[in-house]
Amino acid sequence: MIPGGLSDAKPATAEIQKIADKVKPQLEEKTNETYEEFEAIEYKSQVVSGIKYYIKVHVGKGRYIHMQVIDGVSRHNQDLELSGYQTDKCKEDELTGL
Repeated sequence: MIPGGLSDAKPATAEIQKIADKVKPQLEEKTNETYEEFEAIEYKSQVVSGIKYYIKVHVGKGRYIHMQVIDGVSRHNQDLELSGYQTDKCKEDELTGL
């Protein structure tokens, strides 16, 4: 992958589901909702000074959320951080930079 370039969309893996699950509490706090269903569907990644993940998540009843997750961008923050999200998405919506 070219540094700074956004990858093509790929089906979500078990690793991507773990990343989504780790930031789920951050998302629930920001949206003031609780998601009983939370299935990562697809993702894109971008190499910066860490890795940004753009993840499409099915949250039930035909609803989807797009999340931007940063993994280790700074030396001081090695945790995963939800840095952006978009609600009211549908299955056909393309993942883009948030």
